[in-house]
Amino acid sequence: MTAHSHASPSSNGKTVTGRALPLSQVSGETPPIDVLLPEFQKFVETIARLRAPDGCPWDRDQTLKSVCKHTLEETYELIEAIEHDDNIAIVEELGDVLLQVVLDAQIGRDEQRFDLIDVIRGVTAKMIHRHPHVFGNKSASTAKDVKVHWENAKQQEKQRESILDGLPREMPALARAARLSEKAARAGYDFPQREMLFSKLNEEIEELQVELFPAGIPEFPPASVEAEIIPDRSIEHAEARERVQSELGDVLFVLANIARRWHINPEEALRSSNQKFERRFRAIETAVQARGKKMSETSLKEMEEIYQQVKRQEKTETHG
Repeated sequence: MTAHSHASPSSNGKTVTGRALPLSQVSGETPPIDVLLPEFQKFVETIARLRAPDGCPWDRDQTLKSVCKHTLEETYELIEAIEHDDNIAIVEELGDVLLQVVLDAQIGRDEQRFDLIDVIRGVTAKMIHRHPHVFGNKSASTAKDVKVHWENAKQQEKQRESILDGLPREMPALARAARLSEKAARAGYDFPQREMLFSKLNEEIEELQVELFPAGIPEFPPASVEAEIIPDRSIEHAEARERVQSELGDVLFVLANIARRWHINPEEALRSSNQKFERRFRAIETAVQARGKKMSETSLKEMEEIYQQVKRQEKTETHG
């Protein structure tokens, strides 16, 4: 194997091939600049060519707003690749995210608003300014110290009116809830003891129940797949629906706070549960199909039995 066909092993056994030079064993070293610069130039020129008058019709038609959804999709795909610890997929998805950055910058240049040089200069200056313990005369011995420097620098740069400013409203709501409460906590607005959040959660659940059951909170039946099926009914009145939505939002906000106080990312937790449910439900479909049946021909009890079987099998495989 020559240096120009170097393959880097992945933690999951997959490799990334075609590397120009072996990876450095020293942290903090840059890729070889004499290789990086021509590769990056080729990439930037490729995107510019696509946007040229005789380039790709689709790329020429794009605007900063039209590519927003693609940027979001590519970011989620990168997160998924990282969660699967798949080096090949991570490299590909990082490339797609980089594509969005360079394409946005090229659109900005074509519209005579800004270009990639502005983007790079700006982010470089920001990273230097926000790390005075590395590039200046400040000191930081812990991650908490670093956060203080970062927030102080950000406050100087942005001149924001509120501590809560700066969080995009387009963020996933659960993740934004955790960040909002985190910012408020930095100003001292937080429960003194994190266990108190469970009392708050019970309070919010009770308020939700009051809105859901205006005639009186019933005695709830135990969770069982063998119970009588009672069809759901929608909330007819708009005002009542709005009150229920508000109380349900309060419950979710407290749950996001619980996640924050125990240093759990609520968005990642929910994403993991989504994946777990999807995996197990697909196993139900596979098992039903193997029995020569359709889902519509399968009872809820049968489906639950398969679900629990898959759940037990997963736990056995996990704990070995």
